[in-house]
Amino acid sequence: MSSESDVTLPSIAFLGTGSMARAVLSGLLVPGVTVEGGIRTTNRSAEKATELADLPGVTALATETDPDANLRAVADAGIVVVAVKPAMVPDLLREIAPALAPGTLVLSVAAGVTVATFESLLPENVSVIRTMPNTPAVVGRAVTGISAGTRSSDADLALATALFETVGDVLVVPESQLDALSTISGSGPAYVFFLIEQLEAAAVAKGFTAEEAATMVRGTFRGASELLAASEGVDPAELRRRVTSPKGTTERAIAVLADAGLEETFTRATDAALARAKELAAGS
Repeated sequence: MSSESDVTLPSIAFLGTGSMARAVLSGLLVPGVTVEGGIRTTNRSAEKATELADLPGVTALATETDPDANLRAVADAGIVVVAVKPAMVPDLLREIAPALAPGTLVLSVAAGVTVATFESLLPENVSVIRTMPNTPAVVGRAVTGISAGTRSSDADLALATALFETVGDVLVVPESQLDALSTISGSGPAYVFFLIEQLEAAAVAKGFTAEEAATMVRGTFRGASELLAASEGVDPAELRRRVTSPKGTTERAIAVLADAGLEETFTRATDAALARAKELAAGS
């Protein structure tokens, strides 16, 4: 990270240290990011806490050995990241509410738990912002959607944006769009991996070994993504046209894919994901 993008954040408490929380945590440990007052984490397992305790600037606590771990973690924290499983959120919020300092910013990464739920269980002098990162956060390539709460300020939103930009790109959207965002960027990596699976299977069916297929397909996906990233101002349709010679082999293949109704298929797939997100939010 260059000096132009150096970021300073207040003390942070992570409640729950699953894969997503760890990915975000890793973004805070790179050069150029300063967390004043340090980072505290909590989880149930003492064994996991021991692993995290080796990270620089991290104090790891376990509820298994310290029943007050969550309260100790949030005391005087400027930012509290709630990263436990959604079903655990209400009880956790009730537990920590009395220990939160006025002005604390609470960030949710718990899928499906609304801002309204958070705000109803936390003091009025605490701000809430709901976030939805995706799994490429592990390699610093996340796309994170963030949505303001009714009590959060522009400064709170800027702080949340700065935190999640340490692991990738950030989109600020109304909470009403957050579930739709999850069907694109949240579930999106799975769609890409599924396409890679199918293309590798097609390569194997044409006589290549699994290793050869993996080299071809994964290298092609990575190369195409990096070419798109490097082609500023050029949209994917134009890049596709540059690969597709008139009356050539690629044109014939693209015609088959177009005839298969891929646009409609992706619309139906993301609509199905959105319907399931609404079911989960309703508790079904």
